Amino acid sequence: MLTEILLLALGFLVIATLYASIGFGGGSSYTAALAAVGVATTMVPILSLSCNLIVSAGGVWCFQRRQHLNGPLVWPFLVSSVPAAFLGGRIPIDADLFLALLGLSLLAAAASLLFSPPRRESFHRVRLPVALAVGALLGLLSGVVGIGGGIFLAPTLLVLGWGRPKEVAATAAVFIFVNSLAGLAGQLTKSHPADLPTLLLPLALAVLIGGQIGSRLGSGRLPPLLIRRATGLLVMIVGARLTLQALPLLR
Repeated sequence: MLTEILLLALGFLVIATLYASIGFGGGSSYTAALAAVGVATTMVPILSLSCNLIVSAGGVWCFQRRQHLNGPLVWPFLVSSVPAAFLGGRIPIDADLFLALLGLSLLAAAASLLFSPPRRESFHRVRLPVALAVGALLGLLSGVVGIGGGIFLAPTLLVLGWGRPKEVAATAAVFIFVNSLAGLAGQLTKSHPADLPTLLLPLALAVLIGGQIGSRLGSGRLPPLLIRRATGLLVMIVGARLTLQALPLLR
């Protein structure tokens, strides 16, 4: 048991390093790793969202220090996503449906990493109805599956031309942190696994270290595009495996 926990913690350290280097929390891959090793479905989102909080908190702090946070860009998504994430965390979900949703979410996340949005020369004002709808959808997904949602929000903002890359990354970091917190609160209203601390403490330490390493790599000379592509390929493989595994179970 101890060996399995240490190997899982090592995997989380690598995931946190990769994701933090491109400005994300890693929730999608934490969830996939936990599901792949057979951790109980009730515990997976709690562990994943907790680790997401740790990594994204560092990102929010860095962006705030460098004054990249744009309030008018951030708040419309938080208004609708926070209650939706809490609601999603409270929804009971069948284990097979959970695997299917997770697999499809990972495939979508892989696409967002592998295919970069086109560069924009001009930017548009945020359209409030669209922002509220996107925030609610991603917030709900965040709470149900145990991901922060920033990996989907960032490319959406870039495609719509609603912010510059640094502003988008800062918005995604805040989105991940706040919705991970709301989703975790929702999850804890329906489940309090007794053996949660046994797994949470080593995984939390691993992502804390990995997040710090990744932040420094991302701000250094390591090419971010290369990291995005490598991470996207890994996420795509895991997502395809989980989706294929879940589909026969849903028939």
